Order: sequence, then C-alpha cells, then structure tokens
Amino acid sequence: MTAVDPWAEPVTPVRRSWMGWLFLANLGLWLGIYAPIQVLLPQQAELLADTSKEAVFGLVTGVGAAVALVANPLIGLSSDRTTSRFGRRHPWTLGGALVGALGLVVLASASSVGVVVLGWCLVQAGLNGMLAALTSAVPDRVPVRQRAKVGGLVGTSQMLGTVLGAVLVTVVVSGLVAGYLACAVVVVVGALLFVVLTPDARIVVRPELRWRELWVSPRRHPDFAWAWGAHFMINLGNAFGTLYLLYFLGDVVRHPSPEDGLLVLMLLYGVALALGAFAVGVWSDRSGQRKPWVYGSAFVMALAALLLVVWPTWTAALVAAPLLGVGFGGYWAVALALLTQVLPAASDRAKDLGVVNIANSLPQVVAPLLTTFVLAGLGGYRGLFAVSALATLCAAVLVSRVRAVE
Repeated sequence: MTAVDPWAEPVTPVRRSWMGWLFLANLGLWLGIYAPIQVLLPQQAELLADTSKEAVFGLVTGVGAAVALVANPLIGLSSDRTTSRFGRRHPWTLGGALVGALGLVVLASASSVGVVVLGWCLVQAGLNGMLAALTSAVPDRVPVRQRAKVGGLVGTSQMLGTVLGAVLVTVVVSGLVAGYLACAVVVVVGALLFVVLTPDARIVVRPELRWRELWVSPRRHPDFAWAWGAHFMINLGNAFGTLYLLYFLGDVVRHPSPEDGLLVLMLLYGVALALGAFAVGVWSDRSGQRKPWVYGSAFVMALAALLLVVWPTWTAALVAAPLLGVGFGGYWAVALALLTQVLPAASDRAKDLGVVNIANSLPQVVAPLLTTFVLAGLGGYRGLFAVSALATLCAAVLVSRVRAVE
C-alpha cells in the first residue's frame, strides 16, 4: 500500500501505465453495462414478451437503475471509511466486479421476466459499486491539471465499452448465454488487472460513519448542485437518444438488420467520441477552462438529436452518430474534471462522487418511464429526439451557474 496522504489534494502527475489500467477497468465495467442495455436485454425482452417488449425492457432497466441509485453513494460512503490492508478502494472495485459478473451469469440462464429483473439488479448493484470506487480514484490520484485528460480517457472507456460490447455480443460470440458470459469475463479481468497493478492508499483511522452525510446540501454547496444538475440533464438527453435506438432502427428506419445497423452507428460514435474526448481533454487542461467546452459539447449533442427530428432516416443516423460521439466525448473529458473540482470534502470523495453517479443512473429510471408518454403524445421518435435535444441544452444553462470553475 502507498503511504500517500489519502485526504491531500494530489500534486504528482499519474503515469501513463496507471491511466491505462484505469481505462481498462472502466472499459470492462461499461461493457458489462451497455452490451446488455444496447443488445442483450432488448433481445431477451422480445423473446419473453414480443408484443410488450418496450414495457418489459423499461421495467428491467428501470428497477435496475433504481438499485444503482442506492448502491453508488452507499458503497462510496463505505469506501471512504474502509481500513482494509488492501486499501480503501480496491476491495470495492474487485468485489463489485464479482457481484456484477454473478448478475450476468444469472441473466444468461434467465427464463422469466422476474429472473431477468433479479439478474440485472445484481449487475447494477455490483458494477455501480465498482464505479464508485474507480471514479474516486481520479480525485484521489490525479492532479487538477491532468483531470480533463484522464476524464477524456474515462469518457472514452464508457462509449468504447458500448461499441466493443456490441461487437462482442454480435460478432465475436452469438446468443444470449455466450454474450452474457463473455461480458462477465471482461468485467472481472479488467477489475483484477487494475487492483493488482496499481497502488491504493490505506487509511488507519476510520472516520465516523454518519448516514445523514449521504445528503449534500444545495444551499451549502451550490456549485456541486448546479454541476450535478447539468450532469443529470446531459445523461437524460443521452438516455432519451440511445436507450431505444435498436427499436428506432427496426420500427422507424426499417433497417433490414437493426443489430448490424446499431453496430455501425456505435462504431462511428465510438471513434468520434475518442477523438473528441482526447482533443477537448488536452485543450481544457492547457487552458484551465471547463465550462466553454461543456457549452460547445452540449450544442453539438443537441444538433445530432435535432437532425433525427427533421430527418429520421438511416442516412441521418449515420451523420448524427459521429456528431453525438464528438459532443459526448468532449463533455466527458471536462465533466469529470469539473465535478471533482466542486466536491464538498476530500474525506468524502467516493460518497460525493457516488451522489454524482446518481446523475448517470437516475436517467435510466426516468427515461423509460417518460419515453412511453413521449412516444404516445409527442409524435413518436421525432418527439423523443426533440426532448433529448432540449435536455442537453438545459445542461449548458445549468453549468453556467457554477462559479468556482471557469
């Protein structure tokens, strides 16, 4: 274990090898979440309830996301107070990966909606615990001047996990069982490499555990509240635009093979996201500015959604996918840097980032519930993409209220 003061603001730049192992661990985590969401769970919902597949898919993802809302801050709070000889973050990283892998195994053998819900809840509980630990490694280890670059890598891992997850379960392996089991292996391997090959600070004296500390007062910490709200709206807009993409390709675009079409879009999206995240991360760290890059990223993401409002075709989707990728990649590069700069207390980093991660999970609860009404009352998928654009632009307005970060 390292002797670094766990509460001090880091000043020593992290090495590329550390960034690489963090990237791989996050890649496995997001692959374990998004390969099921994008491909496996929709297919499973259709097999179990063809005529009500949207409702079943919404039920599974909604309940799982509700579990994630609870797991992330609770495990973050526990992580901040863990005195294990293996460190305070690593036990939760590996433990979360194992629980998530168990959930994927349950999904592989599920033959009813109830078992699918159970399996997905295990996945969300385990992988959100892993997420709380991995996210807190950034303010634990990375100086402010490096955080946009590292944030870009984390954002790239999230979307690359989406792309590689689609490739893994549609090209490399076939079938629900093989797909879920392959995801489980990737999750555990990524976590194990990070835990074994990187240091983790150990605390000797456990801070007092006060459950009321899960609440972060918007009045006392307004910058944190505004940044949280912006992060929520960006992820809500992204959820509206992507959760039902497979159904959009099949039911509106009439693509002859929606799964193959989704794979093409995800590849375009992933490449553009990686480029956007790298470029914006470097530029943001050099300039020291965060908010202007959020504004630009939100505008580009909204433009991608509006393109599908006015032109809901396969050609438009081919243009919108890389636009959305560039925007979301640029946003993620600065989002993690901005959010870690407005955390209320160093001693509660993982807990507070767990609260931040609710802004990742809560849209998965809200979006499926609202999508049914949007599709029925606002013109189908055109209305859904319009709401996606509106939510994204609201994020830019909210981040403008943050005062402590330029």
